[in-house]
Amino acid sequence: MSGHANSLKAIFLALGANFAIFLAKTVAAVMTGSGAMAAEAVHSLADCGNQGLLLLGMRQAKRPASDEYPLGWGRALYFWSFLVAILLFSVGGMFSVYEGVHKFSHPEPLKWPWLALGVLVFGIVAESFSMRGCMQEVNKARGAQNLWTWFRETRSSELLVIFGEDLAALAGLCLAALAVGATMLSGNLMYDALGTVAIGVLLLVVAVMLAIEVKALLIGQGVEPRRRAELFAFLQNRPEVAEVLNLITLQMGPDVMVAVKARMHPAPSDRALIDAINIVEAAMKTEFDDIRWSFFEPDVTD
Repeated sequence: MSGHANSLKAIFLALGANFAIFLAKTVAAVMTGSGAMAAEAVHSLADCGNQGLLLLGMRQAKRPASDEYPLGWGRALYFWSFLVAILLFSVGGMFSVYEGVHKFSHPEPLKWPWLALGVLVFGIVAESFSMRGCMQEVNKARGAQNLWTWFRETRSSELLVIFGEDLAALAGLCLAALAVGATMLSGNLMYDALGTVAIGVLLLVVAVMLAIEVKALLIGQGVEPRRRAELFAFLQNRPEVAEVLNLITLQMGPDVMVAVKARMHPAPSDRALIDAINIVEAAMKTEFDDIRWSFFEPDVTD
């Protein structure tokens, strides 16, 4: 079973790194006139907004259940994660592409290119710390899974978005450094424009990939396949259960809803059957502490 990742830690690491990088990039973009640097500054500012929306989503997800929202607010986190993926990533990507195209038709000479490179190196170092912290939490969550499988199957939308953001930010910084360096060495301003467009395309690709994954959570995915297999095996091995006939799960942000239909071993009375079901549910919630709601139906066929 995988460990529990600390998504909040990853978000605050990314927020601190991105705000520091945004300030440095903004100063450098104004002084150098680099389109790639301006695109990166906008990207870092958008990233700060990303973390703010994720924090808002995590806060809303903790709201208690009510008659109007009987299963709580957990899936609010998916809504804000989807907005991060679509609005901020895509807007940042489209702005970068626009800025790059504008630089093709209206090239401007770089000013203080060494300052630009210095800021980019600082950004790469800061973003590497953020990425390292994010990967520590991702590794806790994915266990023995490879990174791609975790990306496709994780139900932690906030950690997924932070991972995509940090990856795109680090790659974007490297692209900007290459663009500025190539422009300095060759004197050809087209490299700066190409770098800006490349950053935009990178952000758009990441936005689409994240949107696809978070969309599935918004529609209503169950728990991860490995998690469901663990839960099914746990129920099947309970001495009170003769056979698990059906198991339905629904991921509700940090919480899980479970519906079980099972054939129980014969009980001497109705009360004994009810007690057996209660014992199974209590043991299930102890073993899988993210299960908040459980519905158990004894039956003989599915």
